[in-house]
Amino acid sequence: MPFDASKFISQAISSMQKQVGERKAIIGVSGGVDSSTAAALATKALGKNIHCIFVDTGLVRQDEAKQAKAMLARAGVTLQIIDASRQFFSALKGASSPEKKRKIIGRKFIQVFEKQAKKRKAAFLIQGTIAPDWIESGGNGRDTIKSHHNVGGLPKKMNMLLCEPLRELYKDEVRAVARELGLPGEISERQPFPGPGLAVRIMGEITPEKTEIVRKACLIAEQEIENASKEGKMRLPWQYFAVLLPVKSVGVLGDARAYSFTIVIRAVESLDGMTAKACRIPSPVLEKISDRITRELKGHVNRVVYDITSKPPGTIEWE
Repeated sequence: MPFDASKFISQAISSMQKQVGERKAIIGVSGGVDSSTAAALATKALGKNIHCIFVDTGLVRQDEAKQAKAMLARAGVTLQIIDASRQFFSALKGASSPEKKRKIIGRKFIQVFEKQAKKRKAAFLIQGTIAPDWIESGGNGRDTIKSHHNVGGLPKKMNMLLCEPLRELYKDEVRAVARELGLPGEISERQPFPGPGLAVRIMGEITPEKTEIVRKACLIAEQEIENASKEGKMRLPWQYFAVLLPVKSVGVLGDARAYSFTIVIRAVESLDGMTAKACRIPSPVLEKISDRITRELKGHVNRVVYDITSKPPGTIEWE
C-alpha cells in the first residue's frame, strides 16, 4: 500500500497534541529535511508551545546556521540559534573512536536542550528521529552499525520526555511529508547531513583546524558537483561530500617537500539511506574538485582521492 503523506500528517498532528497536551516543548532543528519536517509538524500541532532551536556545534557546514534560519523562516518556522561550539570542541578533545564521538555529541546536545527546556519550562523534547536512526543504532537483538546521536547517543536519564513523530518513516517518506506540508524544495529535497555534523567526516580526533579543512573541502565538493549538475554534465547525487583522513602523505609545494592531509570525495545514490550505490562523478569534475581543494587548502591538503564503495559493505558516511 503506497504511503499516504496527507493521512500521516493528520495522524501525527493528532498524536502530538494528545502526547504533549498544553505543555511546552522544544525541538532541535538542523535545517535538514528530518528535523525541519518535524519542526513544521510541531508548529502546526503545538503552536506557541513549541520552541525551535538550532545548536551551532562548530561542526556544521559553511553558513549553515544562517541558511537554516532563512529556510525555516520561509516555511513559517521561527528558529533560535545557540552557539555551543566551545562546549562541543572541549567535550570532544582527545576522542577518536567514532562511537565515542557520537555519544559525546548526543549527550552534549541533550545538555544544551535541557538548559533551554528549564529556561522555558518545557516538558518535551521533540526530535526528527527516523527509522534508519534507531535501526542502525542497534538494540533489541539488532547489531549496532553506528550509534546515531539522537538514539544511541542519548543519556539513560533525561529531564525531558521524548516525542518523535517521524520515528517509523524512511527518508523518502519524510520527503513526501515535507512536500505535502508545503515546505520549499530547498528543504524537502536537501541532501542529508549527519546529525553529528563534520565530526563524522573527520577521521580520528577532532580539532578546530581539521574542522575548517573539511568544512572548506565539503563546500568545494558541493559547489563543483552542483555546478556540474546544472550544466548537464552529471546527475545530482543523493548525497555528496568530503572526508578528512587522519594520515598525511608526501607532496610537492613549489620546489619544496610538503607533508599534508588527504581528502576523500564521496557521492552516492539512495532512496532511503538503508542501502546506497556509489555514483559516478565525471573525471573533469573530479579534477576540478581536486585542483580547487589542493590550491585553496594549500599547505593543509596535498592529495585528493575518490571513494567508489557502495552500502553495503561501506556506510554512506565514513563514521
